[in-house]
Amino acid sequence: MNLSIKNAPDDVVQRLRELASRHHRSLQGELMAILEESVRTPEPLSPDDVLKEVQRLTLQTPAEAAKLIRTDRDVR
Repeated sequence: MNLSIKNAPDDVVQRLRELASRHHRSLQGELMAILEESVRTPEPLSPDDVLKEVQRLTLQTPAEAAKLIRTDRDVR
């Protein structure tokens, strides 16, 4: 498949050329590397997703850990 970007700002094109040169790639190669990396990198988790994952793994949140520490301290 061929992709095309029209009317790219000159400063963006210049920066891409600099990156390509630094990485010893053609402009086309640099663009492909950027695209491949962007779809390979997972999206950041939302706070709700993090909490669900913590609960799924039966890990304790800081609030739960503090409650356990207080309970343990009160027992002594």
